[in-house]
Amino acid sequence: MLLGKYHIVIFKEGAGGSRNLRMRGWFGFFVFVLVTALAACNIWLLKTWFNAAILEENLANAERQIDEQRRGLVNLAERLDTAGQDLQRVQRFDAKLRLMMNMEKDPAEAGIDGLTAFSRSYLPLHRQELAVRKMQEYLTRLSEAARLEEVLQQDILRALREKRDMLASMPSIWPAVGFISSSFGRRLSPLSGKGSDFHKGLDISNRVGTPVVAPAEGTVTLTAPDGAYGNSVEIHHGSGITTKYAHLQRWTVQPGQWVKRGQVIGYIGMSGRTTGPHLHYEVHLHGVPVNPMRYILE
Repeated sequence: MLLGKYHIVIFKEGAGGSRNLRMRGWFGFFVFVLVTALAACNIWLLKTWFNAAILEENLANAERQIDEQRRGLVNLAERLDTAGQDLQRVQRFDAKLRLMMNMEKDPAEAGIDGLTAFSRSYLPLHRQELAVRKMQEYLTRLSEAARLEEVLQQDILRALREKRDMLASMPSIWPAVGFISSSFGRRLSPLSGKGSDFHKGLDISNRVGTPVVAPAEGTVTLTAPDGAYGNSVEIHHGSGITTKYAHLQRWTVQPGQWVKRGQVIGYIGMSGRTTGPHLHYEVHLHGVPVNPMRYILE
């Protein structure tokens, strides 16, 4: 019945005329189905576009979050590096104090010597999960090392209380401001430029007239020209430690005088055999020259 023939009459208002339209039922049904399908497709396309817009916005938010997380990981890695470097600096200071005070190094310290800086190679985007795991492991080792170092520092503090007088006699500060132009140990001869000799101390170069101070308290035992050393001062600090200061412009102390740490004892000069203005600084332990850097607390 629905697919039968239809006769449609259309009247035009005011004109008195009409128009006849004949149409089979199946054609009307086809038109209806086509219009319905087009409407359904438009609704589906609109819904798909709306979902795509939501997905695109979610993707942009996820990328922003990942970028923020990556920056946070980089910042955390920098803080881990700084913490590790600070701990290593404390460990080196601890080792120097123990060396100065003739204390045995605790075997437990060997477990923290291997603490190295956190590797930033774990930070690329596709390796962030690995970076987080490595950071957690590094933080665990850092925490263990810090707790161990705290225990070791307590040993140092107890030793310092017991050896307070000995610490006061340790030449633990720089005797002059300047830069090291020659270190302790074997070197090329600076005067001849040929062969090598053993340098018994540190050469600290600076302008003539730069103050030289006592690195520890003690008694002045020598103020006199001393051959190639030029104008020299020697101080006995006790515990078998003696310091020597050479190539001075002049000295400001006298033999037998008691000096305090930081007190000016002379000025940098060019006396004796020298290639330029500098302080030649030696530390002797029971008469044997040792590296002054062993005692200087940087």
